[in-house]
Amino acid sequence: MTKVKNEIHYKILIVGGGSAGITVAARLLRESHTLRENIAILDPATKHYYQPLWTLVGAGEADKSVTQREEASVIPSGAVWVQDAVTAFQPDENAVITASGKKLHYEYLVVAAGIQIDWHKIKGLKESIGKNGVCSNYSFDYVDSTWEAIRNFKGGTSIFTNPNTPVKCGGAPQKIMYLAEDYFRKSGVRPHSSVIFVSGSPSIFNVKKYEQALNKIIERKEIETRFMHHLIEIDGEKKQATFENLNTKERVKMQYDMIHVVPPMSAPDFIKNSPLAASNGWLNVDKYSLQHQCFDNVFGIGDCTNLPTSKTGAAIRKQAPVLVQNLLHRMRAKPMVHKYDGYTSCPLVTGYGRLILAEFNYDLQPQETFPINQSRERYSMYVLKKNFLPVMYWKGMLKGRM
Repeated sequence: MTKVKNEIHYKILIVGGGSAGITVAARLLRESHTLRENIAILDPATKHYYQPLWTLVGAGEADKSVTQREEASVIPSGAVWVQDAVTAFQPDENAVITASGKKLHYEYLVVAAGIQIDWHKIKGLKESIGKNGVCSNYSFDYVDSTWEAIRNFKGGTSIFTNPNTPVKCGGAPQKIMYLAEDYFRKSGVRPHSSVIFVSGSPSIFNVKKYEQALNKIIERKEIETRFMHHLIEIDGEKKQATFENLNTKERVKMQYDMIHVVPPMSAPDFIKNSPLAASNGWLNVDKYSLQHQCFDNVFGIGDCTNLPTSKTGAAIRKQAPVLVQNLLHRMRAKPMVHKYDGYTSCPLVTGYGRLILAEFNYDLQPQETFPINQSRERYSMYVLKKNFLPVMYWKGMLKGRM
């Protein structure tokens, strides 16, 4: 890692030091040694997290400490780390304004800013999280509360929510439910319990092959489902959740003994309020080339974009080589011929030691890696998620090797 110099002009400025930003920087530096010291990563965070493992942390299967590393340790050698936050984009001037008042100029901009978690959009959630049976896997600070709630559940009503917005890893809201239901059986409280999945989506999954498999699991596990319902309020003292029926706009109150909340999510505000945003607030990029639709020296990747696919680390792994090659071609005045087909993956944990590996593209067609039926629950795929994917992330993806 190189310390920030006094100059405020960079060949390539990458906004975001998460999975997408680090992967792109590492790949660019591997592809072109002339870019050393000419790539800056703009991110205020001091820590870097491997978030896909938080599902297993919430189920008592992993220690959250292994999901965290110092941000400085993942910045690629040859990149400059600007530890600051974006407040505004000025693409007409090829510049970004930071929270400390700096104006950083660039020749090329890569926006890899991740997703914003809107805890505040559920009334009472911030006051209730981590107590009164309210938990969530969507924060390093709160993920331990999920295992505590599951471990201490003595029966009654357990609710697992999914908002009507895009979220990090669209399958995660239901994964923790399957693990909790499995634990309730092992601990002997399942006969005295109801497990309810309340989702803002119209179905359990949007790819038919995996939807059919998951519906059979839901039936086997005797899980109640309520679709097109969006959580809007938590009353921790009364242990009461209020949902909005998205079809009728009617408000529905439900009592709970435990509730796992997935908060609404959106593009970061500094993107929403910028010239780079599409009408829906997400970064406006071409879904194949990943180039911005209006500014041809701007590219986007990952959760902050309007790409019509699930927001996962696996999607970023496939987007990164396309973006890097197209960016390098753009810099060299060559045609941008590389295309991203929408590939994404959702490793759907369906219980302890069981996993369905869903992989699909823009057309919602399965695009599977292994020569087996991946819609079946398998122990081997569970081992892949728990033991192998974290190593591939830290030692492969973030190093620009895969």
